[in-house]
Amino acid sequence: MPKLPVPLMVALSLLALWGQVHAQVPSVDHRITEVAHTNTKFSFPTYRSLDEWRDRQIHLRRQILSAAGLLPLPPRTPLNVTTVNRVVRADYSIETVRIETLPGYFLGGNLYRPTHRSGKLPAVLSPHGHWSRGRIENIKNYSVPALGINLARQGYIVFAWDMVGYNDTKQTPHNFGGWREQLYSFTPMGLQLWNSIRAIDFLQSLPDVDPDRIAATGASGGGTQTFLLAAVDARVHVAAPVNMISSIMQGGDPCEDAPTLRFDTSNPELAATVAPRPMLIVSSTGDWTRHTPEREYPGIRSIYRLFEKPDLVLNAHFQAPHNYNRASRETVYAFFARFLAKSKSLVDTTDHDFEPIPDAQLLAPVRPKGSDYDGVFATWRTYTTATFPPRNRPQARLAMRFALGVEVPKEVWHSTDGQRIALSRLGRQDLVHGYWFAGKGNPVVLVHSKGIEAARASAEAHKYLQQNRPLLIVEAFNTGASHDVRDRSDRYFLTYNRTESQNRVQDIVTGISWVHSITHGRVDVVGLGEAGVWATFAAAVAPGIGTVLSPNTAFEGTDEDFHRRFFVPGIQRAGGWPMANLLALRTRRTPAPPPQSSTATDLPRTSSE
Repeated sequence: MPKLPVPLMVALSLLALWGQVHAQVPSVDHRITEVAHTNTKFSFPTYRSLDEWRDRQIHLRRQILSAAGLLPLPPRTPLNVTTVNRVVRADYSIETVRIETLPGYFLGGNLYRPTHRSGKLPAVLSPHGHWSRGRIENIKNYSVPALGINLARQGYIVFAWDMVGYNDTKQTPHNFGGWREQLYSFTPMGLQLWNSIRAIDFLQSLPDVDPDRIAATGASGGGTQTFLLAAVDARVHVAAPVNMISSIMQGGDPCEDAPTLRFDTSNPELAATVAPRPMLIVSSTGDWTRHTPEREYPGIRSIYRLFEKPDLVLNAHFQAPHNYNRASRETVYAFFARFLAKSKSLVDTTDHDFEPIPDAQLLAPVRPKGSDYDGVFATWRTYTTATFPPRNRPQARLAMRFALGVEVPKEVWHSTDGQRIALSRLGRQDLVHGYWFAGKGNPVVLVHSKGIEAARASAEAHKYLQQNRPLLIVEAFNTGASHDVRDRSDRYFLTYNRTESQNRVQDIVTGISWVHSITHGRVDVVGLGEAGVWATFAAAVAPGIGTVLSPNTAFEGTDEDFHRRFFVPGIQRAGGWPMANLLALRTRRTPAPPPQSSTATDLPRTSSE
């Protein structure tokens, strides 16, 4: 084959590069055309190295905590444990207890103990699923008492506690919350996950519990709670989620589907964050886990393989309907014995029959006088609406970034047509239209709430062009000519998809990142109209910001303001408008409003990574 002339080879190389760049910028914005929902079919991502996965693992743990309103964790106040009833049998006992997980809020549960063991014993956390009688349900395909009694006979201390709104824990209903609660991330999932974290605190406070041998297992909604708890709390040493981890159905209940929880992820990947701790995944042919052996399990096992510990995750698959039946329980018993029992040869992992316990002996006869719903919500706001002292700005920025669901992209692809430009984050399939004007001096990113043409016609754009400053005009998500309609019909739309406001902040951050990569200088950000709010929040979380200009914003940061003008679940939890102004305050040209009295000034510590 004849050798091509050098100029032609260079031209072909540049053409190939141009084609590669353009191929990375989609023709449509997939955030509008591809709306995820509860029954979306997800694929497990591929991770090439342990370091790559560790970064993702930390991100997902923080995303869970943020969605739950637990980034950072609230203070651990006294549990004030009360035992209200006790049943004693020959080889086990059952105590009905309540613990105060928040001041004025009480969680009910049953503590199963062996009567024939001494010393420090392993413990098991037992969150229940959505069966009608909760933690006292005892039927063929599902029995919490059977699990607790048999584990107690095997030498474990077991704590089974209520989902919110069940049995003894009815200060809130199971399904609660509206837009105001969402602003503070006060949801059934968040309250339930906090109760689960406090359940570990309770077990570790017992003198006969070995804190280094704690497991968790639950089915259905209890399976969701099992892997979410194990994901964010390393004190769970062994996990056995039952009949829940699926790539074709993610939940379907408020305690499993908090806003922002599954941004760019799904249950199998969330469950994989438990690695490399031992995990047994139980599935069955009769529900949404029917494909686990060939779909979800291999993906999760690939993560354990990165740790060189593939044998620490197992799948047990049964010909059965949705369940936590005897066969499933016996498989879990054997798995727990393998990792938690000191004398494994002595453990009888058979699920034995037992004399049924009357419901009245498992429940508290009288509920304590605690806070009503409004009081519980008020307590939650007190703990989770902190402004942050300057020394904690990195933590504050982290909490704000997760509430916004924004990433600072490492790489932004672009295509140009004269002064027109299109941007897209690598691998995200989003599309941001704009205009780029090269120049000298500090670059500017300009956005107008009415779209790109309104920004081009603004006095600010003319001023920067006359000054010959580098200028990127961005058309933020779903504004101007880019406006379109998304399908928001799924009940849990916010669990999987960002709001318009979140996407608009992302587009500004994407523009800032691209300009910074081109000019390597500090970027000034200008937001006109409602975009002044978007620009402020973008500047709060993006690096390399110079000044922020947002004239005539008239935004005070009240709950009503956020509801009408900038709806982002969890934004008040992350400090709201005062915190956005504090974080964006580099050389700000408009005065920041004073902090509101409803917003505190301290960021409690996060859970350990």
